[in-house]
Amino acid sequence: MSDWMVEMGTFLIQATLLMAMVGIVLALVLRNKESGDNSLKLSVESLNDQRRSRGRRLRVTTTEQGARKKLVKAFRQEEKAKHKAAKQGKGEAQSAQKVWVLDFHGDLKASQTEQFAQEVSAIIDVAAAEDEVVVRLESAGGLVHAYGLAAAQLDRLQAAGLTTTVCIDKVAASGGYMMACTANHIKAAPFAVIGSIGVVAQVPNIHRLLKRNDIDVELLTAGKYKRTLTVLGENTEEGREKFIDDLENTHRLFKEYVSQHRPDMDIDALATGEIWYGSEALEQKLTDSIGTSEAYLVERMAQAQVYSVKLEPPKTFSRKVGLAVSAGVEQAVVKGLGLIDAAGWQRR
Repeated sequence: MSDWMVEMGTFLIQATLLMAMVGIVLALVLRNKESGDNSLKLSVESLNDQRRSRGRRLRVTTTEQGARKKLVKAFRQEEKAKHKAAKQGKGEAQSAQKVWVLDFHGDLKASQTEQFAQEVSAIIDVAAAEDEVVVRLESAGGLVHAYGLAAAQLDRLQAAGLTTTVCIDKVAASGGYMMACTANHIKAAPFAVIGSIGVVAQVPNIHRLLKRNDIDVELLTAGKYKRTLTVLGENTEEGREKFIDDLENTHRLFKEYVSQHRPDMDIDALATGEIWYGSEALEQKLTDSIGTSEAYLVERMAQAQVYSVKLEPPKTFSRKVGLAVSAGVEQAVVKGLGLIDAAGWQRR
């Protein structure tokens, strides 16, 4: 079994490296050849139409062969009647409230913020006062200034007079909750991770290692607190105290921001850095209701026209190749881990 695992592991490593090298070469070649507008393209999709189309496909597929043509004909007549009513100004789509759906998947640097800001601007330009903006949010937080900017984009929706709902299916913690708290309504799945209203920082220090090897480090600053803790130099108790003071100040600002948006919360009791699951968060008034984003959007589709809005890079050939290579590498790694796991299970 061990020989088989070694051979399989070697093969997977070689295949992964080969795919990565081919992908890099192709990307470089195609990048030089392709030109034109590489700006983000706005994609708008009616989720009502998407759901209706999928429902019809399921009905047709599960209908007996002989009755399918009749069902398809009925669907076509229904669509013709709908388009005719819309042209005459009698259609539901002409007067219905609109719900605009945005997605935010946060990383450490909240890298999606610039794109998210442009999406918010596009919606503000066209949305009516009665419209709603739903943000499907997923983020475990990250850099303070990055998530402060991301949260400010949601504040723009409030300033424009639009009702906002944040849906949390998995996690909105720390900076993620800073964004979520700006909404008029927060809906979380039962086991979504919520909270972590706190600030953390860690700085490795290798000064003693350098000192043992007779390596000197000179750190020159202008300004008493230009550097409080360092990686290479010797840290002082005064520097530590100042660093902690800065953390406490950031925490204070975080708490004030949350309190302004959710005044019913007991912020001193909840701003301990702890997390709560969705059902617990509701009891603590960190959220307003329990449910998934999909269930909520299906509910809203019965009352309004729901549109997904997303800015996407152009689907150039080089991008398609890059995504394909990335997917291939990911599948190879997952498959390798699965084989190793299966081999381990067989030995037990």
